[in-house]
Amino acid sequence: MTAIRAFLKRQHLSTKVTLMTVGALILLSAVFFIGTRVLLVDDARTQGEERLDTNMRVAWSVIEWSGLNYSLRGDTLYAGETPLNANNAAVDRMKELVGGTATIFMGDQRVATNVQNPDGTRALGTRLAAGPVKDAVLGKGESYRGETEILGTRYFAAYDPIKDANGKVIGILFVGVSAEDFYRNVDSLGWHILLLAVVVTAIAAALCMRGARKLFAPLETASATMMRLAKGDNGTEIVDTERPDEIGGIARALLVFREAAVAKEAADREQRQVVERLAESLAHLSSGDLTAQIDQVFPETYEALRTNYNSALSGLRGMIGATGDSTSVIRGSSFEIAQASEDLARRTEASAASLEQSSAALLEIDNGLRSGATAATETVTRADEAIATVSGGRAVAAEAGGAMRRVSDSATNIDGVIEGLDKIAFQTRVLAMNAAVEAGRAGEAGRGFAVVADLVSALAKRSEEEARSARAQLTVTQSEIVAALGAVERVDGAFEGIAGDVAQVHVLLGGMARSNRASATSVSEITAAIGAMNIATQQNAAMVEQASAAARGLTEEVNRLAAQASAFRVA
Repeated sequence: MTAIRAFLKRQHLSTKVTLMTVGALILLSAVFFIGTRVLLVDDARTQGEERLDTNMRVAWSVIEWSGLNYSLRGDTLYAGETPLNANNAAVDRMKELVGGTATIFMGDQRVATNVQNPDGTRALGTRLAAGPVKDAVLGKGESYRGETEILGTRYFAAYDPIKDANGKVIGILFVGVSAEDFYRNVDSLGWHILLLAVVVTAIAAALCMRGARKLFAPLETASATMMRLAKGDNGTEIVDTERPDEIGGIARALLVFREAAVAKEAADREQRQVVERLAESLAHLSSGDLTAQIDQVFPETYEALRTNYNSALSGLRGMIGATGDSTSVIRGSSFEIAQASEDLARRTEASAASLEQSSAALLEIDNGLRSGATAATETVTRADEAIATVSGGRAVAAEAGGAMRRVSDSATNIDGVIEGLDKIAFQTRVLAMNAAVEAGRAGEAGRGFAVVADLVSALAKRSEEEARSARAQLTVTQSEIVAALGAVERVDGAFEGIAGDVAQVHVLLGGMARSNRASATSVSEITAAIGAMNIATQQNAAMVEQASAAARGLTEEVNRLAAQASAFRVA
């Protein structure tokens, strides 16, 4: 398809019109040929079907001559009393009367036929192939009409069922006519129509080619004229301007183009002159000469350009002159700004250094106050622990005093017990003395009892001595307990005094801790404020440094601007 498009692009309009006409004729011929062939085929099929119906009626008539009732007796099909098996005379008679082929089937088996094999024998004994024919006739008992192929030959075929007296299908009657006899005329007529179409298309193509060339000849002349005008040949003669058709319109348009080209050529000459003069003045201007005005008068179309150029040059000359004066003033001012900025930068840097030192000192003070506050808090904690310890000591002293009082009371009770034991010992001595007296009275018989009485008296005496010794020790113990109780009471008083003093220290340390925390907070705020001032001062110093650098840069730019402005000649 791409090659065809490329081929068509290279052809002239006359060739393209001819090819388009030939293509249309070929398409029309093809449509006509196909339509005619379809109609002829339909007509041939209709004639074949009509011929087929006629042959079927004749075939039934021939069979009915043999009998009207059909029956199947054993392996033989009968029409009345006439057997139809191998009754080739009947089918041959059908062919003699109407032509075509005829076959009688017993069931689906051919038993009589005039269809011959390639070797000349009749095609008997073969069976009807499975398909729509067999389904319609043998299966449903209906007739069938259509095309079929028998031994390689196309036929218009008709199949009718042969039924017995009970309506049961026992055989088939077939008649056929060769479809080639009908389609042969269709093919012959179609080829004649196609040949006629080719001849007509060739004649039309020749006539169209001749007419197209004659028709497009003025257009080719106009195309050649346009090519010469495009090459700058403005003296080319233009023909056919008086024609009223499209060719005349193209010729008149070419005439307008030629006049426009002539006018453009003249305008180009004026433009070249103006451009050359303007280029000369711009060359002087590029070299710094602001006095190079254009005094030559331009054509009317470009006069405004000359006026605007001279006005712009005059304005530029005044601006450059004013720029030179302004640069001198800006140079002095920028130098003063640079000096002031450098002085301010030095002072700002000194202030920033002082603020940084002050901030460091306050930070140390803040750390010291925070350490003091922390130490005071820890001391308050230790004082609380000491108060708790003193309170515990007083409780222990109180418990010790109570225990000593209980011991003193117990000693008093023990003294009573010792006194009782002393009395018992005294009574025991008295009893022992009495017993000794009674033993002396008893003589020899009371000697043993006297010994016991002496022992008991000695034991009682020993008990009295021990009781006196225990009382003496108990008295000493009571004196010591009373002295210890006094000491414990004095210790409790000392603990009470210590607790009071520690409580006062606790109050003082709490106040010191609060004061230290408040002072640390204030110092932290002052440190933060000084830090912010230090940052702001450093930022100010950086800004002043930037301003100083900008002032120095401005001075350098002004110097360069002055040098560039001095390169122009304004007078």
